[in-house]
Amino acid sequence: MCIRDSIWSPNNAEWTLTQFATAKAGLILVNINPAYRLSEVEYALNKVGCRALIIATQFKSSDYVAMTNQLRSEGRLPKLEIVIRIGGPSPGMLGFEEIAPRARAADHERLAALAGKLGMNDPINIQFTSGTTGYPKGATLSHHNILNNGYVGGEVLRYTEKDRVCIPVPLYHCFGMVIGNLACMTHGAAMVYPSEGFDALATLQTVSAERCTSVYGVPTMFIAMLGHPEFKSFDLSSLRTGVMAGSPCPIEVMKRTISDMHMRDVTIC
Repeated sequence: MCIRDSIWSPNNAEWTLTQFATAKAGLILVNINPAYRLSEVEYALNKVGCRALIIATQFKSSDYVAMTNQLRSEGRLPKLEIVIRIGGPSPGMLGFEEIAPRARAADHERLAALAGKLGMNDPINIQFTSGTTGYPKGATLSHHNILNNGYVGGEVLRYTEKDRVCIPVPLYHCFGMVIGNLACMTHGAAMVYPSEGFDALATLQTVSAERCTSVYGVPTMFIAMLGHPEFKSFDLSSLRTGVMAGSPCPIEVMKRTISDMHMRDVTIC
């Protein structure tokens, strides 16, 4: 199992466990961009009628506890029934680690019985666009959509149980959640998360220390790594592949990725 020897940074373990757990329970996972402002969070949660919300405490300048409390106190999330906070309980919120111990024998039996009822074409995930041309638009994806996408991505990258994949891209997006997590899961590869958000130095350190064979990023991430003043001090010779996506890659950046980062099989998505 790919989780066996994966390396987790803060919060990434909980997000990935949530991804797997919701799929197993037949719950529809709704991905929310952590950069959303209050009105965007309100719109997305109400658009799909979310009954449960899992949040971190904060990230960068966003205070998710305060945002959630404000929306709830003002009655702006009428369908929301439960909030689960990673990092421990808060007033009106359960702690993430409190959930599993609450399960009774009947709950485990009900979960096991679900396996035969879930279909590959059942909706399992809703991902929102950036919303640059108006309010974010939700795309509904099935088990087959995301699992097949991850599997085919892993096939293209020729992943095996010997691979260790550095994933510094966001988990709320298909890049980290599908091409990252599910490509690894379907091929037995290890998922390696260098930091909670992208950090060029942390990514270089992690690739070198964990002997990663693959690393993901958008072109600006690779430009940041290649241009880091300590770049030459890291041994990246374990790399053989990776994914560059999100926007067109300048040809000189691609050449340096292949020559200086040893990613001879780097793939463009």
